[in-house]
Amino acid sequence: MNRLFSFLPKPAPMRPESRVYDLKARLDWGEPALTIIDVRDRATFNSSHVQGAISVPVEELVARITTLLEPSRDIYLYGDTDEESTIAAESLRHAGYQKVSILRGGAAAWKAAGFPIEVTSVIGV
Repeated sequence: MNRLFSFLPKPAPMRPESRVYDLKARLDWGEPALTIIDVRDRATFNSSHVQGAISVPVEELVARITTLLEPSRDIYLYGDTDEESTIAAESLRHAGYQKVSILRGGAAAWKAAGFPIEVTSVIGV
């Protein structure tokens, strides 16, 4: 445990669906042994995404993640809609990733809560 944040209440256990506040609490706790995946297209990801998220468009998700992350990894993912996120999460679960949670509301909910977002600059476009 990171003692710097030990005064904060321990985050709730990971569930199949998470609120943005659940993910933020876990990040603030100081034990971010997790990966945040944005399954939207890259242009949308570049315009605004959850700070620390990686871009893996939904059509590439299973092929890329199976080469990058171990099946025991905690994964939070979001897309354009919660329905898209649910479909993406199910595809990962079917590929053997059981610790997958959809971030309800995605980047819009994260931004509305006032949490940090990032914008990716694309050079040469």
